[in-house]
Amino acid sequence: MTDASHDAPKPKPGILDIAPYVGGKSRIEGVAEPMKLSSNENALGAGEKAREAYQAALKNIHMYPDGRANKLRDAVAVHHGLEPERLIFGNGSDEVFALLNQTYLTAGDNIVSGQYGFLAYRISALANEASVKLAPEPDFKLTPEAVLAQVDDRTRIVYVSSPSNPTGSYNTAEEIRRLHEGLGPDVLLVVDEAYAEFVTAPDWETSFPLARQADNIVVTRTFSKIHGLGGLRVGFGYAPLKVAEAVDRIRLPFNVSVPGIEAAVAALGDEAHQTASRELVETWRPRLTQAIRGFGFDVFPSAGNFVLVRFTDATRNAAAANDYLNSKGIIVRPVGGYGLPDCLRITVGTEDQNRAVIDALSEFAAG
Repeated sequence: MTDASHDAPKPKPGILDIAPYVGGKSRIEGVAEPMKLSSNENALGAGEKAREAYQAALKNIHMYPDGRANKLRDAVAVHHGLEPERLIFGNGSDEVFALLNQTYLTAGDNIVSGQYGFLAYRISALANEASVKLAPEPDFKLTPEAVLAQVDDRTRIVYVSSPSNPTGSYNTAEEIRRLHEGLGPDVLLVVDEAYAEFVTAPDWETSFPLARQADNIVVTRTFSKIHGLGGLRVGFGYAPLKVAEAVDRIRLPFNVSVPGIEAAVAALGDEAHQTASRELVETWRPRLTQAIRGFGFDVFPSAGNFVLVRFTDATRNAAAANDYLNSKGIIVRPVGGYGLPDCLRITVGTEDQNRAVIDALSEFAAG
């Protein structure tokens, strides 16, 4: 009898070297209903219109969705003023990144991302036997100069998060233009705007207009944040037509579900929920920042629906702070996987949740 251990199929080179993505945890042992502030989810949940559309869609879940998601395609095009044929839909914007990597990367190619850029960019690049080059972010913000210094003749895709997770930094419209001007026409610039709706800085602009005039820019958005539909996994990219058509050749059919399409369409039209979600963040993001800084901890400026807190004290460090918050039933996100072992990322929650975070960190600082 053959030893089965020698017969098992082997994954292609590099797959087993990839560290799998680990999402924010959602449970604390012994706590029935913890405050989950670890995944940058919308603290208000999904809006009423999206929930109603989801419920109404249940009667049709025995049927395959429209493979082109045309109802959602048209709604997104109208809402954002985009050409519908240039949209790529995915099972979250994560799948759009994976599709772009699968379409454009071959063995020996590379992508360039910021030092603290979203880990999903890297995972699917490595799965396509490409390498990952990280632009240093000494001030916790990506710069065009640092990115362009990493680009070489095998670079196929550059990823920029603006605003960026987990640092909360963003790039100005001028910086995105300068970066794009420095790239060759054969390099795809992907601008991830997952947190776009939470930005209040006057020098930030969406890259949709820039992408309209370019042959090598993709802008991605998600329904997981402002719209509160993280559990339904819906995202999209706005791409040059040739890019959209190329991706469509490998995109699996029916990759956005019936309830996902219906809820996302309804969410786009729910301006009241979007406004309430935005105002909650605009109210509490500065309050959290000010309060936590008052306890002696560093808080990075943030343009997203979260704050990144750095703990530099040897004893009152990030691990100890995380344990203390957990003991109070509060789940936040350690970000050592991003190379920030002394930091915790905290989602802006409801008023009660935010006050609980402030109280707990006050006690931790005094302890």
